[in-house]
Amino acid sequence: MLSLDPLGHEWDCPLGSKDLEEEEGPWGGGSGLPPPGYFPGSWCQGVGLDCKGHPEGAEARAWTVYYYSLLQSCLQQAGLPETQDRSQVPRTGCPGAEVTLCILGSPSTFLSVLLEGGVQSPGNMLLCLSPAWLTKVPALGQPSEAALLISKAVSFHPGGLTFLDDFVPPRRATYFLAGLGLGPGRGREAAELARDLTCPTGASAELARLLEDRLLTRRLLAQQSGVAVPATLAFIYKPPALLRGGDGCPGLRLVELSGKEGQETLVKEEVGAFLHSEALGDALQVTGSCPQGLCRCQQDGTKSCWEVVPNFEPCCCPVSLWPSPAFLPQYIHRSYGTTAHPAGTWGGEEVSFPFLLQVAIKLSSWRWRGQQALRLHPRAEVDTVADTVLALLEKLEEEESVLVEAVCPPARLPFPGSPQPGPELAVRVCAVVCRTQGDRPLLSKVVCAVGRGDRPLRHQSSLPRTLEVALAQCGLGEAAQVAVVRQSVKAAAEAALAAVLALEAGLSAEQRGGRQACTDFLGVDFALTVAGGVLIPVALELNGGLCLEACGALEGLWAAPRSGPVAEEAAAAAAPLVETMLRRSARCLMEGKQLLVVGGGGFSKKFVWEAARDYGLKLHLVESDPNHFASQLVQTFIHFDVTEHRRDEENAKLLAELVRARGLQLDGCFSYWDDCLVLTALLCQELGLPCSPPAAMRLAKQKSRTQLHLLCRQGPPWPSPSLHAVPCCPLESEADVERAVCQVPLPGVMKLEFGAGAVGVRLVEDAPQCLEHFSRIARDLQGEADHPGIGLGWGNAMLLMEFIEGTEHDVDLVLFGGRLLAAFVSDNGPTRLPGFTETAACMPTGLAPEQEAQLVQAAFRCCLGCGLLDGVFNVELKLTGAGPRLIEINPRMGGFYLRDWILELYGVDLLLAAAMVACGLRPALPAHPRARGHLVGVMCLVSQHLQVLSSTASQEALQALHDRGLLRFNLFLSLEEALVPGEYEEPYCSVACAGPSPAEARLRLLGLCQGLGIDGPHYPVAHFLSHFK
Repeated sequence: MLSLDPLGHEWDCPLGSKDLEEEEGPWGGGSGLPPPGYFPGSWCQGVGLDCKGHPEGAEARAWTVYYYSLLQSCLQQAGLPETQDRSQVPRTGCPGAEVTLCILGSPSTFLSVLLEGGVQSPGNMLLCLSPAWLTKVPALGQPSEAALLISKAVSFHPGGLTFLDDFVPPRRATYFLAGLGLGPGRGREAAELARDLTCPTGASAELARLLEDRLLTRRLLAQQSGVAVPATLAFIYKPPALLRGGDGCPGLRLVELSGKEGQETLVKEEVGAFLHSEALGDALQVTGSCPQGLCRCQQDGTKSCWEVVPNFEPCCCPVSLWPSPAFLPQYIHRSYGTTAHPAGTWGGEEVSFPFLLQVAIKLSSWRWRGQQALRLHPRAEVDTVADTVLALLEKLEEEESVLVEAVCPPARLPFPGSPQPGPELAVRVCAVVCRTQGDRPLLSKVVCAVGRGDRPLRHQSSLPRTLEVALAQCGLGEAAQVAVVRQSVKAAAEAALAAVLALEAGLSAEQRGGRQACTDFLGVDFALTVAGGVLIPVALELNGGLCLEACGALEGLWAAPRSGPVAEEAAAAAAPLVETMLRRSARCLMEGKQLLVVGGGGFSKKFVWEAARDYGLKLHLVESDPNHFASQLVQTFIHFDVTEHRRDEENAKLLAELVRARGLQLDGCFSYWDDCLVLTALLCQELGLPCSPPAAMRLAKQKSRTQLHLLCRQGPPWPSPSLHAVPCCPLESEADVERAVCQVPLPGVMKLEFGAGAVGVRLVEDAPQCLEHFSRIARDLQGEADHPGIGLGWGNAMLLMEFIEGTEHDVDLVLFGGRLLAAFVSDNGPTRLPGFTETAACMPTGLAPEQEAQLVQAAFRCCLGCGLLDGVFNVELKLTGAGPRLIEINPRMGGFYLRDWILELYGVDLLLAAAMVACGLRPALPAHPRARGHLVGVMCLVSQHLQVLSSTASQEALQALHDRGLLRFNLFLSLEEALVPGEYEEPYCSVACAGPSPAEARLRLLGLCQGLGIDGPHYPVAHFLSHFK
């Protein structure tokens, strides 16, 4: 298996006759016109490909027409409609206020990304077929950077619909990804367009040059990530800084050359030492029966290993797994000394000794990528290899190298039953891995090529197939064994991207090609070979477009209409990449935005200020406490009493005057603190900023009004919100309590009208219990000072509502313009009745998809029914036998651990989404976010865990376990704040464990809680987790 992508014709020359006389060089030759390809199919030819004000020459025009025809061919083969030309009626929009994902490159390479982008962000995924359709303009306030404007593009929409559009005014890119191999000259234009942009870029010429240097990437993988790479000897002429010095790594030797002349002695010594070194000798151990008379056998109890007899020539050493004679490749006879070596026997069959081990000689640098000839030579031909290296040295420029690398032999896999007829097969694995939230690599898809074992496998000359199918064709079909191979490929591919990201983190903006340039996806090509009797992936090279194109081709197998369920392989490999594009676009749109935050919140909201700094938000704070910790973390601090909610209208007018007097130029205003939501809506109304109506906020804020209002909303449309509302009665006096027990079926639930955190919520069985609980609340919780942060600034009125049996769930929604953009469902464990303080949670939900959809739609309909059209909302429901029933609507971002868990699992930040809505921007969210695992957590209470929270489960101990990735720790209160009577206490913290399944996460958490002492007879964690089985 050779790293040969893309290859010229030279690789097919007979071995041993590699002629160095043919002319080679960077960028290839030719006229610069596109290849004279024929695209079968029929589509309109008279479309408007010219960009007004940016005329193209004949050669550039030919390329534009070529790529447009290629796009139509790709769409047609995928069963998708032809592109419609809408360029005669230019599109208008809001430049700088909308997500714009722009790709400049070959349609066949990026088709998977383009189609997925059309699904996740309809109309915002744009393909530019010519650099002339793009313009760089100086960025305001950033003299060294430029904005990228798009005047013309093909836009992608759900269902594979595409439109050729002109944009007046031009759209401003929020993400740019360029294919840097668009043909002679075009690659340089694309590189210049991608350099030093204000918007995020997923590639640059500078980064591409690093990744296209096989020597640099091979050393990087071998040193930093432990990925297996072929044994390599490199002669490098005046190495770059990144290849100077540093620790060596096994199997990779760098020889620095100060000149290209007079190196004959050095090259021959180094080549001879390499070809006889252990780096190649390690590959000489194979598993199987011993051919009689050729080797001496060593038994280890489980398998036989062949050790080559010392007087054998190294060129004839066996280097593969040979379970049966059928898997022996072509046999040849060689002369050992003066006598021909006799054939051995294997299972009674006569075989000759195989000649397999070879080395490849090639040039390495970005300049020679895809333009070189590859030389293959037997390992024994030391002089020939050295002469080839010396000839190639003459072609080197500074920082370029000649590589001599071992050819990774294909693994010989045992074929069940009778041997497979025909030539021996080899597998080449292509893995696409994407950068996700927190710069974590994630394997997106694995695609394989299968071909003859005696010839190199390369992209675009073999049919793509899944790993399972490829291994089965080579004889490995057992699911457990395939899973092991997949896991090893996943680990190696993700480690490769992690190594690349670590390298880029140490580069300057200039070295990366811009402040916003980084690698967002990577293709890693592997050969499957055997080492020590184990099937392992060996990284051959890194690339992007070729692997992505292979994945798109595999996905295309499911494009045609067919019966039966859609195969998992049809899922887009580009989905995580598009999610990253959207995430980085959101950052681009929000960087530097000026937002007013009303109410700083408590201890649990410290993450807000850290996130704001990370996103580049400019926050201004209105807060009652002059000593609030966030007062030193914001651009402007306005001390203002926001606790007197009976005066919210008056206070909103006063605050609006203060904002104007200070000259604040705000882009938005929002709050995540319960007490300040209505005031924030009134203030936005005064300032003319986007927000849900104050009346809707008031309706959602008061729990009994929410339920009674929705009970009256009986449609149309159907199903109506009334189906989810629960009968209740507001309580302001004991007389109200006596009247309510006659109207609301008991048992019931009593709670504060404006409460939060389940404080004061209690199950009541009869009228005396109702009266007793009402009196207790009236006595203990009279105002904000009695329990800050739970809504007592609005008073201590209560309500009685019917108790609903069923499982409890949270639904966190993102709405914009009355449209549902995202929903995240989590499950809650049983509470400690008669109280309702949360005990445990699981995300994603373990419900069936239909039940999950019922919860999402119920939450969505309830929000719309209350008039909540824009924002991030948390809706608590119970799932009963009759469907979802509403507990309450929190017209703000979910509290406790929810923001952190959603960010961790889905890569979606509800805080950023809320800030975008507040600025009138549609949040850049994936259409169908997929969880990257499961989290199961349990709450800790000071009343139950004070001793362990001061010892085995102290804040320091839990944080240390969090930092090691053993648990997820969310702290809600300081220990002093948590010291309140148990009846009114809130959770102190949440401790959660992750796992690939809910069951595994649950078991990990249960063991952890038992070890830390969180589990106990009075706090049975196993019971709290019982809903998640």
